[in-house]
Amino acid sequence: MSPTPAEARPDLRTPFAYHIFRAIWIASLVSNVGTWMQNVAGVWLVTTLTTSALLVALMQTATSLPAFLLSMPAGAIGDLIDRRKLLLFTQGFMAAVALALGAFTLAGPHTFIGPIRAIDVLGFTFLLGMGSALNGPIWQTVTTELVPRPVLPFAITLNGVSNNIARAIGPALGGLIIAYYSPGWVFMLNGLSFLGTWAVVYRWRREAQSEGGPAENFSGALRAGIRYVQYSPPLVAVLVRTFAFAFGASTLWALLSVVVARRLHLQSGSYAVMLSWLGAGAVTGALLIGRIGYRFNLNRRVLLGSFVFVGTNLSMALVTSEYWLFPVMFLTGMAWLIVMTSFSTSVQLHVPKWVQARAVSIYMLVFQAGMTLGSVVWGELADRTTLTLALLIAAGWLLASLALALPFPMHEPEGLDFSPAEPWSDRLPLAEEPIEAEDGPVIVMIDYDVDPADHPAFQVAARQLTRLRLRDGALRAGVFTDVSQPRRLTEFFYVATWAEHERQHHRFTRDDQQVEAEVRRFHQGDEPPRVTHFLAFPRTPNVEVAVPPLQVAGSAQ
Repeated sequence: MSPTPAEARPDLRTPFAYHIFRAIWIASLVSNVGTWMQNVAGVWLVTTLTTSALLVALMQTATSLPAFLLSMPAGAIGDLIDRRKLLLFTQGFMAAVALALGAFTLAGPHTFIGPIRAIDVLGFTFLLGMGSALNGPIWQTVTTELVPRPVLPFAITLNGVSNNIARAIGPALGGLIIAYYSPGWVFMLNGLSFLGTWAVVYRWRREAQSEGGPAENFSGALRAGIRYVQYSPPLVAVLVRTFAFAFGASTLWALLSVVVARRLHLQSGSYAVMLSWLGAGAVTGALLIGRIGYRFNLNRRVLLGSFVFVGTNLSMALVTSEYWLFPVMFLTGMAWLIVMTSFSTSVQLHVPKWVQARAVSIYMLVFQAGMTLGSVVWGELADRTTLTLALLIAAGWLLASLALALPFPMHEPEGLDFSPAEPWSDRLPLAEEPIEAEDGPVIVMIDYDVDPADHPAFQVAARQLTRLRLRDGALRAGVFTDVSQPRRLTEFFYVATWAEHERQHHRFTRDDQQVEAEVRRFHQGDEPPRVTHFLAFPRTPNVEVAVPPLQVAGSAQ
């Protein structure tokens, strides 16, 4: 039975580090307020310094492009080293950049770079984007360390509330400061908010995390993260839907200031009010997420939010009064919170902890790629044609993207169990001679005795197991049949090194064990399926042998 809205809001006041979560959440709220103040000040400053819609749209690109370049390395680093130390570095770096931008803006011509220019603001924004790209995947995974899985969706929603309360407050505060003082003071306050977050993270004493198998190097960790996502259909579906949505929805963040300034001929205060309506809608959406989640699954939530954004782009293109746009922005904020929470929750609940930062980083990479590319495309289109036409085409893109729900449906994460599949992690064979971690390659073969009448059903089940082998580290996998003994089917998978095979054992989960049990159900021998491990002879450490593609029964395509 589905939980009621009241049950969907569990009490966080439990011994699992509620106080730490609360402190980090408050610090995140303060930092997000500073970030939204910075966004308003930066975009409006560039809008006043240039007449090019493309340069204004490139502010969104300057924010998103670093995530496109650095999210995946950041995710790999976050799964390999102490996340607390990395957060201290990124918060300190962003504080320094924001304070420097504020100082240069306030100093005016009295600096070695002269009066601040649009290209200078873009450069500093790009540096802030670099810090945010390194910080983002790690910051999102902190929540999973502080809260247990049953309340994780609620905690993720709270994080969305933090960002959207900031979206409601930050633009208004930023607009007031811009109107009465200078964007430079906004940048300085943002720098101070990063310092406050740095202090909270510094006081967090993170518990040591247990390792799952031999330690990975950076390149190996990067490949493992990509491989895991590649062979996880629920994650692939989220990524496809995320890119399509971000590409079409990027018009809101890239061109709203242009709509306010050039179409409606309004001032910075009106732009800030628009963003505040967005934030207020998002906060309202967070308050209603329990009821919405009770009535709609993830797939329907994303469809609903995408449809609202179709109306958003149409309104930005056609509505001529700011007062009509206010309720549109309110509904848009609700839709943004619902869609982004659905994407983030789905990603974080469909991966085990060992690869979580990498999976989140790939999700953020795809999201920022959509935002970056969309900002460039819609900004360039607005410069070459008209702002109205660019917004209408973006609305058409979002409307067409609704059809992706058929081939790429969002999967519900309920009932998944990513705890280690003991005693699977203890199944390594006893070797007569010591095996070095980098010895390899390794081939594992598992013999089954299967009635020929069950071969079609066995192949279907084995295909799922093959995908798991490839996801967890195998370079090749599949099933062979013995031409002289039709009952004998042999599953194989090929791994580069012994250490990688050990990591496979530690990565196998209880959910994976159910897939394996379905395959073994077809085995009819008196003894369990025979498992044999083969090591390259002679041993070739640190060498990955290239294996040509094989077309075998049951292999993943």
